[in-house]
Amino acid sequence: MSKPEPTPVDRKKIGKKNKSSLILVGLGGLITLTLGIVIIGYSWLNYTFEKTPEGGAKSVVFDVPRGSGLSTIAARLEKDGLIDSAFIFKAVTKLRGNEGNFKAGEFEIKTPAGMAGIYDQLANGKAVLYPVTIPEGLTSAQIMRIIAAAPSLTGDMPETPAEGTLLPETYLSPRGMTRKMLVAKMQKAQTDLIDELWEQRADDLPVKTKRDAIILASVVEEETGINSERGKVAGVFTNRLRRGIRLQSDPTIIYGITGGEKLGRGIRVSEIARKTDWNTYQMDGLPKTPICNPGGAAIAAVLNPDDVDVLFFVTDGTGGHVFSKTNAEHEKHVRALRARERAQKRRQQ
Repeated sequence: MSKPEPTPVDRKKIGKKNKSSLILVGLGGLITLTLGIVIIGYSWLNYTFEKTPEGGAKSVVFDVPRGSGLSTIAARLEKDGLIDSAFIFKAVTKLRGNEGNFKAGEFEIKTPAGMAGIYDQLANGKAVLYPVTIPEGLTSAQIMRIIAAAPSLTGDMPETPAEGTLLPETYLSPRGMTRKMLVAKMQKAQTDLIDELWEQRADDLPVKTKRDAIILASVVEEETGINSERGKVAGVFTNRLRRGIRLQSDPTIIYGITGGEKLGRGIRVSEIARKTDWNTYQMDGLPKTPICNPGGAAIAAVLNPDDVDVLFFVTDGTGGHVFSKTNAEHEKHVRALRARERAQKRRQQ
């Protein structure tokens, strides 16, 4: 039996169905082609990004200024010959979601390295650090001059901190660290240290506050720079404070005259008799403020002074000191020192 002929309506439906199928097939092919291109392109980008070029080993320092974005970093890497394509470096970094991982500072980049290696050294490497050395016993004004002259630091100078609030030591900082940040770091370092040492202090000290400990430590720091003597000098001053004897420290006279700058000559009798907020020849107890920024060793010495039975000391002319139990013994040592000074002066004439 013969099949019935399709009606015109049936032919129309069949044509539309075939056309839709062709469109779907074409669209599927286009999507497949596009995905293939994308996959091939992404694979090529990753291969290029990960590939390590040939060449001899060397290292260079690359600076990432504060606030630098990915485009700026990539352009400079290409300009400096560290990568072949800023576009690929940016594209892969963005696709991997790593755009925000860069840090400011100077980084030592070791080559040969592919773009992936360059990225890793910048994002995960440690910045090159530069030392800023602050010696013990400087005033805050003197320390600020060192900070102002440090070539690795940036930014305006902050106000000079209060005397005795900075901890002297060598600070390592990346290039571009601001001067304000370093000063804050030094202040925090001193606070952290005094908090720690305060908990370990000896019993029955005449200094009752952390501030008083810093003040006395500043006097000890100015009296001796010899590590082995700090505990003994601190013991002398502790004994004098306990007995109500004035400290009679020459550096406190000088601070009242110059604010801690070098005097450049001997102390005059009139200056010993001059009353200031720091002259411990003319005042009981401690000076009004620290006379310098003491180091950790001086602070530790004040909080755990040597148990000594001496009340006096005088320089021995060679950088150290001679210690005495009595004033008569002390005066004898002073006369011997003056005799050596006169003899030396005659030899120089």
